[in-house]
Amino acid sequence: MKKKLDFESMTVNELWLLYEELGRVLSVRLTSEKRGLEKRLAQLQRENKPRAFEAIDTTSVPKERRLYPQVLPKYCNPDKPSETWSGRGKTPRWLAAALKTGHSMDEFAIRDAQAGQGSTTRRRGA
Repeated sequence: MKKKLDFESMTVNELWLLYEELGRVLSVRLTSEKRGLEKRLAQLQRENKPRAFEAIDTTSVPKERRLYPQVLPKYCNPDKPSETWSGRGKTPRWLAAALKTGHSMDEFAIRDAQAGQGSTTRRRGA
């Protein structure tokens, strides 16, 4: 066994040389350990690679999206009637700007949507 080093009695130059030597030794050992771990990882990946004759996992196949009923617009921009909003999601810019200027949501409501609100039928996905 090597004897214990007395750092207190060493000069700054001796300590610096020891520091550089430790850096070199650590670098070599860490590099060799990293290579060994990378070889082991590659080996494990080869072992876990699915073979052509094995059954295909059905969980990896994406499921079809569920069909949702169409949501009719409830609010309309009077300046541009093509700009509508169903009341879901983020408030559109035109409506947010109008609300800031003192307008109310009722002013932009589409009257036809309110009258026929209860009569909409839901379709089930095929």
